[in-house]
Amino acid sequence: MTPRRGWMAVALVVSLAWSLGAAAEGRIFTRDGLAIGGTDPVAYFTQGEPVEGSPEHQLEWRNATWHFASAEHRQRFEANPEAYAPQYGGWCAWAAARGEAASTVPEAWKIVDDKLYLNYSRWIQWRWERDIPGYIEAADEHWPDIFAE
Repeated sequence: MTPRRGWMAVALVVSLAWSLGAAAEGRIFTRDGLAIGGTDPVAYFTQGEPVEGSPEHQLEWRNATWHFASAEHRQRFEANPEAYAPQYGGWCAWAAARGEAASTVPEAWKIVDDKLYLNYSRWIQWRWERDIPGYIEAADEHWPDIFAE
């Protein structure tokens, strides 16, 4: 194992342990108590990039606090949260395809068929992009059982 792969393996294990602990609060991945770490989920669709949300425009949904860049974005999300919320509760799409849970970063994202997917890192996103349809199919199969005890 190369040093880089060794570091990535350690980071993934630490991330998985931390993420699974966070799952006890619900299926939505949160960082610092915020879904997507406070990033506005609607902005991915309207602005094509991650945009920091504000506590001034927040909403509670599925036991998580969501921040939005504007009242308009909050209203859009509130009217149809399933259209804007990331798939797999904001957990890593690549890890979900493997039947695992891993944290995500707002910068590793992609919209596929009008759905938002997040990944653990840009490097993992690059791996996920090698077979997006296959990974989505596998993640859809694994997702219901990932947090089963």
